[in-house]
Amino acid sequence: MTDKVQQTSLKPLNPVTLEPLKEGWRWLKLREVCSVHPGQHILEADYNRKGIGIGYLTGPDDFGKESPNVTKWTEKSKAWCEPSDVLVTVKGAGVGKTNLAPNERVAIGRQLMAVRPNPGQIDHIFLYHVLITCFSKLQGSALGSTVPGLGRGNIESLEFPCPPLLEQKRIATKIQEFMQEVDRGRTACEKQLEAAKALPSAHLRAVFESEESKKWENRRLGEVCEIVTGSTPKTDDPSNWNGEILWATPNDMGKLREFTIEDTERKISQKGFESCSTKLLPPESVLLTTRAPIGHLAINLKPMCTNQGFKSLIPTSKIYNWFLFFALKHFVPVLQSMGRGQTFTEISKGQVETFEIPIPHHTEQYKIATYLKEKMAQVENLQSAIRNQLSALNTLPQAILRQAFNGEL
Repeated sequence: MTDKVQQTSLKPLNPVTLEPLKEGWRWLKLREVCSVHPGQHILEADYNRKGIGIGYLTGPDDFGKESPNVTKWTEKSKAWCEPSDVLVTVKGAGVGKTNLAPNERVAIGRQLMAVRPNPGQIDHIFLYHVLITCFSKLQGSALGSTVPGLGRGNIESLEFPCPPLLEQKRIATKIQEFMQEVDRGRTACEKQLEAAKALPSAHLRAVFESEESKKWENRRLGEVCEIVTGSTPKTDDPSNWNGEILWATPNDMGKLREFTIEDTERKISQKGFESCSTKLLPPESVLLTTRAPIGHLAINLKPMCTNQGFKSLIPTSKIYNWFLFFALKHFVPVLQSMGRGQTFTEISKGQVETFEIPIPHHTEQYKIATYLKEKMAQVENLQSAIRNQLSALNTLPQAILRQAFNGEL
């Protein structure tokens, strides 16, 4: 991406205040250079999915990334779009979403309107980017809380700055070049992120599937830990809740971005704690969800209870808690394969107690845990850096469009 795109100070496109434009540009309403054509509802009985008749687009669900995907055909419609049109979603959750029309005439449903440029007045690719820039304004104009919708007038009255036709074509070409560059950068970042997401498992395999690990003694978890099942106080008794005792659920675990947990969404009272069989886990225990889903893991930094979706492990002096955490993390797929149940899969306390993991000497456990902590921190930093790059790339399209319509591209 060029320095100009990244560094130029951007002014917002503001059709209300009608800011001064470059020479040759003028403010226009869409109706001055386009016509707007509503779609028509077709009954499902009139669809033909075998390619007979004219292609039919029902709405934004048919929009692909580059162009709409025609999956239905009909012979009944009297509303269609032409290859040079721009389609706008005018009803439903995707209201304001925009796409170029297909390269052939197709019918359109009532969730869509076709914006047709007047020949010689506006370039259809330039128009497409105008409508993308107006997305927020279109969304804000939609009426209806259940099914928001736009009328033809909402689209026809849109104001935008418009240069001469040759400049439109130059800008449209430049925008397309920049957008392709952004897409290439985004694709590269997404591939890097996927590769980075695979690193934790690779680091775990390097330890727990190494030749050295084959020399370690296999021990049952019940031999080196106390296994604790959680419980839930009666939910219809308010006095059991909103106390000060932390009470974890699998939902809490699923929201974690780190390997530790120190707070919970819900808390129970002392009465609630005494009313059920839950147990207060000491800090530095290993929490393991064993249903809905199996395999969330965390080390608690504060005393904490859990619901019955856990089989938590309180390590004895025979095993270091962080070594146990990483060993379980490596064996999560095996634990998940052991799940049984029709509504949701679950593993029992007995299965956890008899599950075997390879355990080296205590000194080696500390070394391995320290090594894996460092590796996982490096992976998290890498993933964070890639996510930041993606976030920056995702802001570039709007920045490019603002530059274009401020006459700075």
